[in-house]
Amino acid sequence: MSRIDYSVWDHIEVSDDEDDTHPNIDTPSLFRWRHQARVERMEDFQRKGEEMSKALAESRRKLAEAQKKVQQLNSSAADVSKAELSKAQAEEKKLKKEERELEKKLDEHNREEKKMPWNVDTLSRDGFSKSIVNIKPDVEETEEEKEQKHKTFVEKYEKQIKHFGMLRRWDDSQKYLSDNPHLVCEETANYLVIMCIDLEVEEKHALMEQVAHQTIVMQFILELAKNLKVDPRGCFRQFFAKIKTADQQYQDAFNDELEAFKGRVRGRAKIRIEKAMKEFEEEERQKRLGPGGLDPVDVYESLPIEMQKCFDEKDIQMLQEVISKMDPTEAKAHMKRCIDSGLWVPNSKTDEGDEKDEDATYAEVKLQQEETKTE
Repeated sequence: MSRIDYSVWDHIEVSDDEDDTHPNIDTPSLFRWRHQARVERMEDFQRKGEEMSKALAESRRKLAEAQKKVQQLNSSAADVSKAELSKAQAEEKKLKKEERELEKKLDEHNREEKKMPWNVDTLSRDGFSKSIVNIKPDVEETEEEKEQKHKTFVEKYEKQIKHFGMLRRWDDSQKYLSDNPHLVCEETANYLVIMCIDLEVEEKHALMEQVAHQTIVMQFILELAKNLKVDPRGCFRQFFAKIKTADQQYQDAFNDELEAFKGRVRGRAKIRIEKAMKEFEEEERQKRLGPGGLDPVDVYESLPIEMQKCFDEKDIQMLQEVISKMDPTEAKAHMKRCIDSGLWVPNSKTDEGDEKDEDATYAEVKLQQEETKTE
């Protein structure tokens, strides 16, 4: 008959609150101090292990370089000096010894970790950092459905999306997405893009660059999910694990995409500003239009310089003199356009609402000129 081995329970560290304490001692404070001290010891132990792992990885990298150098010297021409080859071999031997020592220390550290008593912190530690989420089959959505889905999502989670857009540290972003996994989706990425363009239009360039960083973070997660063919909520931890320990090539790819995205944002913002300016100018032009539907600015710029001067100085007598010297047909055409644009408002002697043709307008200016001469 097999027996159950209960020896594993011999290495469990009793919880702090089970200890008997003296009546004069503040028990809650004592428990907090003990717990804090234990946590600090565990963190220090873990930090030493991480430092050993990094040192071993660096030692192996240097050893690989040294071995490659020895191979190159052995395979090179005969003119390589023995001193140089001996030096390279000595370096290789030294690095091998260093690697063995580091491996030994790391093994001892790992054995010591296994012997450490369990406690409330280690017993409740997560065993896995991977989420498995069932995904629905892809169903093609119409543009109207996508738009409504985006609108509903933003109305519900706009505050949370903005908060994520303002985060700076990798760990903060990962924790926030862990607490709010529903944000890991296409709708969040789309909203962050629009948010970037809005900030650039408002000339808040520093904020735009911050939100742009978080936009690329979300897009990289979505791209990773697409490549792995999993739900984005199930792989965002993998992205953060990779980016925090990324080699230079992966980091450069992220930074290149970020800079390219910021350039696209600036371009879109510029187009939006130019469009808004054109719309504003068109609105102002519509407000300026005269009774005949002509723009007074355009009409003024098309007038002869002598007539422009009359309107600049608001001198009616000067205008009458200029018209008297012009060809009658040309003068009539100019005066008609001035009236249609509102540059010239004749003192109509007809009933209000009656229209006056260009001949009557021209005759009126001539009449005013003759009256001035009679006086």
